[in-house]
Amino acid sequence: MNHENTFAVGRFENRNGIPSWRVAGWLHGVRIRKNFKTKEEAAAEKGSLELKALQATAGLRSATTFLADAQMREAEDAFRRLDGRPHSLLFYLDYAFANYRESVRDVSLSDAVAEYTAIKQKEHDRTLLSERQLRSIKYELGTFKLRFPTAMLAQFSPASLITYLERGTPSLKTYNNRRGLLSTFFKFAFQKDWIASNPIEKTPQHRLRHRRGSAATISAEQAAKLMAYVETYRDGQMVPYFALCLFAGIRPCVLSGEILKLRPESVRLDTGVIMIEPEVSKVRMKRSVTIQPNLAAWLRAYPLDRFPIVPDNAQRIRRKVIDAFGLTHDVMRHTFISMFVGKFRSMGEAALQAGNSESIIRKHYLDLKTAAEAEQFFGILPKRGHDSALPFAVLHTAA
Repeated sequence: MNHENTFAVGRFENRNGIPSWRVAGWLHGVRIRKNFKTKEEAAAEKGSLELKALQATAGLRSATTFLADAQMREAEDAFRRLDGRPHSLLFYLDYAFANYRESVRDVSLSDAVAEYTAIKQKEHDRTLLSERQLRSIKYELGTFKLRFPTAMLAQFSPASLITYLERGTPSLKTYNNRRGLLSTFFKFAFQKDWIASNPIEKTPQHRLRHRRGSAATISAEQAAKLMAYVETYRDGQMVPYFALCLFAGIRPCVLSGEILKLRPESVRLDTGVIMIEPEVSKVRMKRSVTIQPNLAAWLRAYPLDRFPIVPDNAQRIRRKVIDAFGLTHDVMRHTFISMFVGKFRSMGEAALQAGNSESIIRKHYLDLKTAAEAEQFFGILPKRGHDSALPFAVLHTAA
């Protein structure tokens, strides 16, 4: 039987003769009859019953709550959005509390970069960061800032960072290098509470297959032609630089390499050793390099008190030599290590002299040069000076 949700108020005579007002009707198939002393109370109950009927029809129900109306609406919206989700509202709320961080304040990209690079500069000043790494940080963040000159730090998304990282169709290695520099920057910003989450974590990092083979070197004949040319170039001004890089394996970068930081007093002809102090070494580890007899001859013919290790404008004036002989970065150092292994057949000693691991020596330098070519290489002597062709033992005694 289908009953309508209707109610009526009527006068009712009780057995004791006292009249009352009755509310009667049906609520979803259930008969309702309630008596009240006054007509007003009966009318109020009728209204309440009609409201319940309406709520039930619309799928609503009444409940006692301390939530305000706006909070009730927000809670209802939250549960509607959870429809079909595997977990409860409290589960997602607990996750948000554990992982979401409000940014303390809005920080511009420009201000963030300035503060970050200032800290990195202090690390460099304390010898905790190399010159080359500092340059890379400043260059990449400078480019990043130019690309987004008015950006706020919190506005960056993984999608916007991927677009930036992939600019100019870079190689996978270049992409990873860019990502690594930005990663440390955004980690710093996250620790400062400038951003609520680190967007770089959701950008891809490419896996690379490392296939580095034998190191690039020059032959003993090419080395001899190089040094002969350097003797005649600008009155031998660049001889100590090329001699130390080629015959001692000193890292050659004149902007931040070991050769730039090497002091003349560390080149000890009296003891036959070059001392590479931690503040000079790329890997921040002290090492000593034995001065081979031919290098001693070069340094006596072109003494460091008259010929600086790195002359003024070295970056510019060495360019002509590098271009003329097609020298690539570190090729002179690679040549020294491979010639050392070829002559002395000791990977352990080569590792100590070069500041590398023995596994690197074995992987990249072993069997690149024959003993004969190595002897030819370490026999390259200067034309300048009457005593330049004397053996090292004689030169050492004369000192």
